[in-house]
Amino acid sequence: MITLEQVNAASTSQAAQLLDGLYEHSPWIAQQALAQRPFDSVAQLKHAMARVVAEAGRDKQLELIRAHPELAGKAMVSKTLTAESTNEQGKAGLADCTPEEFAKIQRLNADYNVKFGHPFILAVRGPRGTGLSRHEIIDTFERRLANPADFELAESLRNIHRIVELRLNDKFGLVPALGNLVWDWQEALAEFSDPGYAEKRQLTVTYLTDAHRSAAARIMQNMRDCGFDEVTLDAVGNVVGKYRGNGNKWLLTGSHYDTVRNGGKYDGRLGIFTPMACVRELAAQQRRLPFGIEVVAFAEEEGQRYKATFLGSGALLGEFNPAWLEQKDADGVTMREAMQHAGLPATLEAISALKRNPAGYLGFVEVHIEQGPVLNEIDLPLGIVTSINGGVRYQCEAVGMASHAGTTPMNRRRDAAAAVAELALYIEQRAAQDGDSVGTIGMLQVPGGSINVVPGRCLFSLDLRAPNNAQRDALTADVMAALESICARRGIRATTELTMKAAAAPSAPQWQARWEGAVAALGVPIYRMPSGAGHDAMKLHEIMPQAMLFVRGQNSGISHNPLESSTSDDIQLAVEAFMNLLGGLASEH
Repeated sequence: MITLEQVNAASTSQAAQLLDGLYEHSPWIAQQALAQRPFDSVAQLKHAMARVVAEAGRDKQLELIRAHPELAGKAMVSKTLTAESTNEQGKAGLADCTPEEFAKIQRLNADYNVKFGHPFILAVRGPRGTGLSRHEIIDTFERRLANPADFELAESLRNIHRIVELRLNDKFGLVPALGNLVWDWQEALAEFSDPGYAEKRQLTVTYLTDAHRSAAARIMQNMRDCGFDEVTLDAVGNVVGKYRGNGNKWLLTGSHYDTVRNGGKYDGRLGIFTPMACVRELAAQQRRLPFGIEVVAFAEEEGQRYKATFLGSGALLGEFNPAWLEQKDADGVTMREAMQHAGLPATLEAISALKRNPAGYLGFVEVHIEQGPVLNEIDLPLGIVTSINGGVRYQCEAVGMASHAGTTPMNRRRDAAAAVAELALYIEQRAAQDGDSVGTIGMLQVPGGSINVVPGRCLFSLDLRAPNNAQRDALTADVMAALESICARRGIRATTELTMKAAAAPSAPQWQARWEGAVAALGVPIYRMPSGAGHDAMKLHEIMPQAMLFVRGQNSGISHNPLESSTSDDIQLAVEAFMNLLGGLASEH
């Protein structure tokens, strides 16, 4: 085991020797990073080495990738792997492949090398550091074989950095104990899934299903085990854990535990378990802060079973539409019936009583997986959210004239689908002008379409988002003007129905600064970024100051997808940042 103090104090050659074996046959990376000494944390050292690789250029990056052995390849067979690679491939069980598995991996290695010109790189110890199964390795191999070359080059480098991160942990004797705990909690919670999905090993937890209720019960038990003073299930199914402080005010935090259909294990849930781990530490130390901590696992955010997005967090604002109680799901079950089945009161009086008085709270903070590729691409574990994008959604219809595809000349067509396609290209160009605005036509349908008929109707959606309301409104106005112009030129008409309008939620400057201080104390560079997705923080923003912390996701940051993932090391940093925020807030009070 080595220490950071040793690395900082040693001569360059001695320090390089201490860091030997991190990047496979590539000591130049650690040697160059050592010029940035002293390092305040191992996380800072990791990032310094990653920056050396990022700035080395494509040729050096390819040289680094090609310095790695194939998985279960010739070097393993001939026993010429480095000690580190031998350990990693052994932990993944690659030395114990069946003949069929070994043959398949050899074919994949060959195909991959032909396509990309370098070996397939995978951090086989996985996001928890305990090793991927051979099945997971082969599945990942097959999936990544379909990637474009530039993407796969970057993915290879990301996996190399993960390999190095785990090797650094070994060298420094670091164990991300709290990150492992949160990771394990999330894995355990994912065992509950709705019928029709559970059988396929897919995660789907929609509002007040049996799986949803089981998830709530598990979270409640986890909270009790952590040492919360009070754990309750409220009238809409939110799980509320309170850890009392020495003062009269509370810090509110949390996120949602429902999921999209066939979703991921981290969306929302990371924001529940991260502060729970902090309360666990405080309770173990018998430590009380000058304020209480209220962690809320919001019952519904996604709006998958009923059209009631942000139901859980909205209830804390006194926003509950009575008409929701009579909504029916796909099976004809009303929300009122679902609430009664779950043992909830299903009365407006009980739901209205959930409204919080903002005067009793310091503010709201939320930790969330990024749900995007940015942090992954720049190799940073944490990001500070500057604003949650405001957005609008429309359901639209374009109406032209259906006609014969063979006999209608191109200059005489009134093609509704072509008009929408032109609008989609305009949105792509217009949103890019702002840099951080986004626009999407996610649904596009030609009702009753036929291969030999010019589309006479086209149904489509519009989703437009921007970091502030003025930018959102300008984007919307331009898109609507473009739609009108396209329709007039093509001789068609269009209707639009506004189905959602959400205001942007800029982070409270003082709370954003608190997150920045908490992250900087870890030795991790501060990176500020907007949130393109909506979060429960958007609702709480209406009554109290809020700010969010993003945690890097793996697999290019994909979310709302089974591949959604994060590492226990990144989660450890999120827990430590949250503890730093609590400590700083305690000092202020």
